[in-house]
Amino acid sequence: METRELRYFVAVAEELHFGRAADRLGIAQPPLSRTIAQLEHRLGVDLLVRTSRRVSLTDAGATLLAEARAILGAVAAAERRTRAAATARPSLVLVAKAAGAGEVLAKLLDAYAAEPGAVPVELLLVESNVRGPLLDGRADVALLHQPYDLTTGLDVEVLSTEGQVAVMPSAHPLARASRLTVAEVTALPELARWPGPDGSYPDGPGVEVRTIAQLLQTIALGRAVAVLPEIIRGGLLEGLVAVPLVDAQEVTTVIAWPPHSRSRALADLVRVATGFS
Repeated sequence: METRELRYFVAVAEELHFGRAADRLGIAQPPLSRTIAQLEHRLGVDLLVRTSRRVSLTDAGATLLAEARAILGAVAAAERRTRAAATARPSLVLVAKAAGAGEVLAKLLDAYAAEPGAVPVELLLVESNVRGPLLDGRADVALLHQPYDLTTGLDVEVLSTEGQVAVMPSAHPLARASRLTVAEVTALPELARWPGPDGSYPDGPGVEVRTIAQLLQTIALGRAVAVLPEIIRGGLLEGLVAVPLVDAQEVTTVIAWPPHSRSRALADLVRVATGFS
């Protein structure tokens, strides 16, 4: 398969419309349709179900979509890192969640800056999908939080562990509890729902959210409750409370990087991170 074919397929699979996909790619629709048909013929499977009204993915198509995203991300990362290796001034880009960085990140940046030979560290704060910039080459290293963030295919070192809390409005009937169980919180109909790795939401009546900022505002309006790492206590809005969950899985903060990295600056940053954790 060619990367061009994969780019074409990803556009169709994400748009689920040949016309919109063609516009997104800047090409005419007939060559796009031919390319997808040739790809299906070569693979010997149907990737799409086409009707007069809609386009949908087959199971094989959903599998190829995930694989194609990973392949195209790896190609883009290789291009970016190759160019970065040729620059005269080395630097690092560290990606972390905007609401989940906290004290660990501040300590790490301060400790590394004091090291002899430290290079500039650019901070990239995102609301979700911390792995994305790491996989596509926009970032060199990341702070991830297990079990929320996947670390498959990455090298990691553990930095810290913490509990989880239920965040809710102070007027909520459970807000005065000294502690809660996971079962008590997950039984609440207002429990917020986060998208999975494929972008789909789990079933349930709770509101759908995509970012921490959106979530906290929704909780402040009295429309949601959420389970979050304990570190969120430091960034709660007025009128919200965090109740400890006694039986929740611990959240582990790790520093993660691509296994093929040969950066001396990255190695020094990881050494510093593990030294004070």
